[in-house]
Amino acid sequence: MEKPFISSLHIGKIQRLANTEYSSAIYKKKVTSPQKVSKLGILSDEQSDKINHGGVDKAIHHYAFENYEYWKKLFPDADVLKHPGAFGENISSLGMNEDTVMIGDIYKIGSCTVEVSQARQPCWKLNYRFQYSEMSLKMQESLKTGWYYRVLEEGIMQEGDNIELIERPYPEYSLTYLLKILYKKDNCLDSDILNDLIKIKTLALSWKNLLKNRLENKKVENWEKRLFR
Repeated sequence: MEKPFISSLHIGKIQRLANTEYSSAIYKKKVTSPQKVSKLGILSDEQSDKINHGGVDKAIHHYAFENYEYWKKLFPDADVLKHPGAFGENISSLGMNEDTVMIGDIYKIGSCTVEVSQARQPCWKLNYRFQYSEMSLKMQESLKTGWYYRVLEEGIMQEGDNIELIERPYPEYSLTYLLKILYKKDNCLDSDILNDLIKIKTLALSWKNLLKNRLENKKVENWEKRLFR
């Protein structure tokens, strides 16, 4: 089996989100030239919301291009799905997805070393990007959210680079498994499971805090503000 690789690489600049007063950098454009990567992500990329996007735990967003087939069946007339980058991803790849990627995985991409810190929690901006009021909810329910990297070693990456797994400390915790705990009813408040997940050293702090809140409050958090606006 061939190694996973970057099928296309994308960057975006902050601009007005269509038909709103809000700004976003979700509109990503394909780049074929080598891109410098720092601890905060691709240097030529931008994020408008520094609280919920970007930062060391969410430096680079990765989305499996294979997932587009699922979305094209749901939205066959969506022009936005004709090209990768529709979900605001930096890396579009072939050969890996939420089922095969584990939390804490460490990959070599180009001269960079990156670590999987969390899956994406889709937000309301996707609704405007797709001009569909429940797109963020659809992505959440699909568990096809993509994932984020923290950058362990800065360097350069570009389209065509192989994505080489060099360490897998948590082989039992696929992103799909974590997403089911996060968004599906079964086991979402199981204290044993939540405590085990909180112990994952590489899990993003925001996710650890979310899981701790579930343990303390004995209920799932309200998603309305994140999913709709």
